[in-house]
Amino acid sequence: PDVIIEAQFDDNDVEHGQDHLQDMLTDDIKKLSLDTGEKGKAAGVTGVPRPKQDDGPKVNDPRLLPDEFLQRTAKVVYILEKKHSRAATGFIKLLADRNSELFKRCAMFSPVDHRVPRVYVPLADCPADFVAKPEAYSQMLFICRIVDWKEDSNFASGQLCKSLGQAGEIEPESEGILMEYGVDFSDFSPEVLECLPQNLPWVISPGELAKRRDLR
Repeated sequence: PDVIIEAQFDDNDVEHGQDHLQDMLTDDIKKLSLDTGEKGKAAGVTGVPRPKQDDGPKVNDPRLLPDEFLQRTAKVVYILEKKHSRAATGFIKLLADRNSELFKRCAMFSPVDHRVPRVYVPLADCPADFVAKPEAYSQMLFICRIVDWKEDSNFASGQLCKSLGQAGEIEPESEGILMEYGVDFSDFSPEVLECLPQNLPWVISPGELAKRRDLR
């Protein structure tokens, strides 16, 4: 039978050379194979099946394993920059457990983008008649912004920003995409509009045309 060897490895705790590690590992596997063979013969002679072992032999000393048998592991220690806008487009619905205390305070927000977690949102952010008529909002798109996600919770916490409109329509769907990616699509300010030509209709002067490349 195959032998599964599990171990953890620390680069700072290697005292022997690589060749020595491989020799020791080979010797251990030979011993395990001999033990398995002898037990198998004994079972064949007596006719009594050998009991199945739940835990196979393990090597607990990581220094006995060469690098090719090891899986490197790591953990996140710090987030340098949050790239996602924390805004998502999705739908709201009532929680399944109507008898829970959470049902009285929160609704469930399900993002369209499945890479974003589901979010608990306060009922105060939802429409006034949402609890009484949740089916009326089953196809209504909302924008939710995640504000927190505790380590011991399967769902994030967030706030509903606004209602976009019916799912499937171009305008609400487009607005949702722009908000998710943090694109500012608000109207230009008067200061920006003053930078544009004020004498309309405006045309390119012949001097400008002469020194520009015409890409029309």
